[in-house]
Amino acid sequence: MKPRLRALIAFFGAVCGLAAPLDAAGTLRWAGDAQGGAPFIYQDPAAPDRLIGAEVELMAALGKRLGLKPEFVQNEWEGLIPGLERRDYAIAVNAIEITPERERRVDFSLPYMVTYEQLAVRKDNVDIKGMADLAGKRVGTYKGALAQELLEQRDLRPVLYEDIDPLYRDLGFGRLDAVLLDQPIALYVGKPLPDVKFVGPPIGRLAYGIALRKGDEALKARLDAALVQLRKDGTLRAIWERWGLWNPLMAAEFRDPRPAAADAPAWDAYLAGRSDVESWRQRLERYALEFTPMLARGALVTLALSVSGMTLAVALGLALALARLYGARPLRWVAVAYVELIRGTPLLIQLFILFYGLPHLGLKLAPWMAAVLGLGLNYAAYEAENYRAGLLSVPSGQMEAALALGLSRRQALRHVLLPQAMRTVLPPMTNDFISILKDSSLVSVITMVELTKVYGELASTYYDWLGLGFLTAGMYFLVGLPFVFLARRLEKILHPERQN
Repeated sequence: MKPRLRALIAFFGAVCGLAAPLDAAGTLRWAGDAQGGAPFIYQDPAAPDRLIGAEVELMAALGKRLGLKPEFVQNEWEGLIPGLERRDYAIAVNAIEITPERERRVDFSLPYMVTYEQLAVRKDNVDIKGMADLAGKRVGTYKGALAQELLEQRDLRPVLYEDIDPLYRDLGFGRLDAVLLDQPIALYVGKPLPDVKFVGPPIGRLAYGIALRKGDEALKARLDAALVQLRKDGTLRAIWERWGLWNPLMAAEFRDPRPAAADAPAWDAYLAGRSDVESWRQRLERYALEFTPMLARGALVTLALSVSGMTLAVALGLALALARLYGARPLRWVAVAYVELIRGTPLLIQLFILFYGLPHLGLKLAPWMAAVLGLGLNYAAYEAENYRAGLLSVPSGQMEAALALGLSRRQALRHVLLPQAMRTVLPPMTNDFISILKDSSLVSVITMVELTKVYGELASTYYDWLGLGFLTAGMYFLVGLPFVFLARRLEKILHPERQN
């Protein structure tokens, strides 16, 4: 086979997610969600391009013990197990609680950490002292966490969040009466806030394990053996003590009754980083020198996704509009059905079906391909209606005149009707491109790290949702602005009679 042909086949195989093996030799691909924040996986405040956290240290120790190089894969927390089933990575490690429901879908290693649930309320609250006092209260928790199940078992309807930090912020703002979450998360996200306090005794028992696919018995055996050795030689204990997470439940699980160390340097460094007060000049320098380059890289991904998706949407949308107006009856039915089905279902659901659903039918798309297809196929339905409206706005006499002059129907469409229709549909096309730029933020659910995801990761690390939010909004505005100017220029060319 010729080298160029082999390279082409390899390229398309990689794009479709069908060719390459799961892991390159000597690497261990593991997934987590850096936006979940401390203490597990988060960006180093001193060097935002570097990930730190207790689980990052755990994976480094495991990799050393196994003789493999850990390779991190970013994914939304709720998508960790579906991504594992897709074979996007070998294992998932991100405070995933071992529960019977999850054990029916994936296998787990031995627990690498054991902890409990912690109830938090506002500092001025004197009514809630434990779980028995939560009836009729607004209790927040993370969607999919074991805390949600514990609350629902008590006939409570928790307020579910998809991000951790807003939970405790809303508690402080008075939007929630209490928050129930895993103690390590409560310790790092809730406890440092001045208007939050912990109440009640430890609740339940949580065990975090490394999730891996059903049937990966050899890998499970290697992971379990490595974890046993890390327990015995004190490595795991040292990691949890560094982060201030060692507790009596882990002492019993690891059969290590020694008193806990007094120092927790990683916890102290984390608190120091949160308490640092920057001047406006220091903050602006950090925005310019550290945050802007990272957001710019995310903006490039957003731009590439949007341009690719819009290109597909324009081509398919035009074909659908022509099929609906001028095609045979079966083609018209297909075009109408497509438009109504796609417009009537959320883009997020369509992305989930493309990325997580199709592998069950034997078709596995790479994240980039799934993102472009999802955006393009969705917006094609809207573009089809734009083009149909544009074509219908052209007087019917134009077609009749073209046919009378000897043009075929295809020639009449190409040279007479379409040019006139495009003058009409240019403004809504521009509007749709701006919309697809913003909707591209949804692709973070299928492991794509674009502008909004970078913002979420930075904001959860630095607890700066306002300043970074304005900076990110400005990025979106600047990315879309050239296309607005281009569209206005084209409008002036196509409509020279118009002054505005």
